[in-house]
Amino acid sequence: MWEVLESTRKLSEDSFQVQIDKQAIIDATGTLQNKGVQVPAWDCFYHWEGSDEKMVSYLLILDSINFCFWPEKGKAKWEIEYRSRKISGYYAMAASIGKAIESGVPLTRADYLAQLSLNSLKDILGGADNLQLLEDRLNILNEVGKVLLGDYEGSAGLLIEAAGKSALRLVRLLAEKFPSFRDVANYRGNEVLFYKRAQILAADLYGAFGGKDEGNFMDIDQLTCFADYKLPQVLRHLGILRYSSFLSKKIDQNILLKQGDLLEIEIRANTIFAVELMRQEFSRLGREIRAFEIDWILWNMGQDAGVGLKPYHRTLTTFY
Repeated sequence: MWEVLESTRKLSEDSFQVQIDKQAIIDATGTLQNKGVQVPAWDCFYHWEGSDEKMVSYLLILDSINFCFWPEKGKAKWEIEYRSRKISGYYAMAASIGKAIESGVPLTRADYLAQLSLNSLKDILGGADNLQLLEDRLNILNEVGKVLLGDYEGSAGLLIEAAGKSALRLVRLLAEKFPSFRDVANYRGNEVLFYKRAQILAADLYGAFGGKDEGNFMDIDQLTCFADYKLPQVLRHLGILRYSSFLSKKIDQNILLKQGDLLEIEIRANTIFAVELMRQEFSRLGREIRAFEIDWILWNMGQDAGVGLKPYHRTLTTFY
């Protein structure tokens, strides 16, 4: 079995502070099925589109720094102006990088990334002093440029080619070559693998290229969902994830959970396994939806400001 799913399944069985309500999975999946919920199409409004090689570079850059968009306490969230509207979070990141490429900033060149400065990154992101972990994002982009130069002749396309049309091999390759993609935790002496951003890159390539060319992966169906802070928020709202009173109090009062804390690991692991159980339930109902597609559905639900969600858990981390 794919090691991300296997390690999170084992943890879920031993989880103390987070439980999966299997009846709620049946109920929620049935409701979504009855509503005829559709897998969201690839968003071409916020995402940049260009030549194949540059598209691969664009997505690698985007998913390298796709994390932690919530604001520090007492500060406003990071926003940009894009096509006459204010946008924030992931969409703002996707649009900012695309705008920079369109304006001639050579972001898709590995040598440029390797030497990118903090001031240049702030310019690219439209002034992001209130975006947390900005220096970490810079260090990650420098790392991406250096690894591409050292191992792949400066080409993101050669990195993808090295995976041999395997999404899982690409994820493992990213975790091996790029320390910033090595999203692994230790839970009571056992290694737990998440690989959130690495899996997202594989899924984004699939989405952007419509499952063809650089997005053609023979095992794309093996990806899990992407354990972040928005998905467990939605799963909790649906009653699928149930938190202990101790954990609920921490999250509802916006108390930070430290990266690597057992509470944080239990949330993320149970998120992955809960979505896998949803995938199985959809299949039982006669509909084949892959785990990463369920992720897309749930994530979009979480963007609906009127859904009345409780707070999401907050962990200051570059992994999500």
